[in-house]
Amino acid sequence: MEAVFFDIDGTLLTEMPLIELFLPQVYELISRRTGLSKDAARERFLAEIFSRRDTYDWHDWNFFFKLFDLDMDYAELMKRYPHKLRVYPDTVPTLEWLKGERYKLGVITSGPAYQGLKLELVGLRDYFDVIVTREDVKAIKPEPKIFLHALEGLGVRPGEALMVGDSLSQDVYGAKNVGMTAVWINRDGEPGYHMADYEIRTLHELRKILG
Repeated sequence: MEAVFFDIDGTLLTEMPLIELFLPQVYELISRRTGLSKDAARERFLAEIFSRRDTYDWHDWNFFFKLFDLDMDYAELMKRYPHKLRVYPDTVPTLEWLKGERYKLGVITSGPAYQGLKLELVGLRDYFDVIVTREDVKAIKPEPKIFLHALEGLGVRPGEALMVGDSLSQDVYGAKNVGMTAVWINRDGEPGYHMADYEIRTLHELRKILG
């Protein structure tokens, strides 16, 4: 194996503390603008999110802010509250080990360009030789072209690369579809579906796969 690619959210870090911080502000703004109760505003906002699940738009908070005419920007929120982006404790030791073993490292994300800023804010950006977002190819996982673009960026063939991610439908299916080895990181111990080549609970387990 020559290269290891990672998803970001739910794999290397969690943005949930930041989401939990700004969502009440979103509901308050929608409530004020529309006259809806906060509960009704919450239901309307979440309904829009769930109705677009796994679409191109679903991966961008700014799309939903604009949809509701909210004066909010996700990149600005990240810059204001970087401490709300939490890197998992197994992330840095694993990336250090992979770098030490001379693997090429990359990121493949269905999120927009601000995903690069997210990695920068938490101190992870310099670990990666290539970072591919949806805006680089106008495609999201599991579409083949986002994976193929990333592989080309590192100069490796699909059979020489591993993809690690928390989504079976996007990361695992997408990687296997182009001939990459797919690793499902199942941090919460969800029921397995035997789709991935490997299933792990922490990134430390990559040592067993690659060792």
